Amino acid sequence: MEISKYKNKIPANIYAKLEPRIKTFRPAQFKAIDAGIFQDKNLLICTPTASGKTLVAELAIMNAIFHDKGKCVYVVPLKALASEKYEHFKRTHAFKTAITSGDIDSDDSYLDKYDLIITTSEKFDSLIRHKTPWLKKIKVVIIDEIHLLNDSSRGPTLEILITILRRVLKNLQIIGLSATIGNPSELAEWLDADLILDDWRPVQLKKGIYLDNSIEFY
Repeated sequence: MEISKYKNKIPANIYAKLEPRIKTFRPAQFKAIDAGIFQDKNLLICTPTASGKTLVAELAIMNAIFHDKGKCVYVVPLKALASEKYEHFKRTHAFKTAITSGDIDSDDSYLDKYDLIITTSEKFDSLIRHKTPWLKKIKVVIIDEIHLLNDSSRGPTLEILITILRRVLKNLQIIGLSATIGNPSELAEWLDADLILDDWRPVQLKKGIYLDNSIEFY
């Protein structure tokens, strides 16, 4: 879908930043716009790998920073993924981006001057428990790999984190991202979120059986 067809649904200052580098939207992206990502709706995006979920997150982040004048937190499960996302946003956007994923238990008050904070769920949980002063400024939280709610080690921390955030920040927008959710409708209901499902992927996925140096696809 050409981005120009969604010009009237995107805040003008955000469209001006998107248009030079993005010419078309993938299904998950225009579905998120139709579902109200710029109206601060909670969304659960369940689409395949490389289907464009990161840009959906970017739309919510840009809306929070440039339109709602709030802070954003991008939550990932691993330090390596935090570093990857940090490099992506530093390379792609001019807003102030910080990463905090260390093991030091502190409130990291210096993060108050940043627009986007990339962190792990464990570190974000620590920040909340220290009543970090910039918490009340958060407008949107992106939760990558949200299916890890079902993980025995990380799931409880992530569930408590989301519960506390929703209780403390009444106007918070939550964007959940995952390629593998077993019960997306139930999770969307718990998040009070609109569910975005799509099976589009940039490269066709084929299944087959490899035997005796040949593959039989089915």
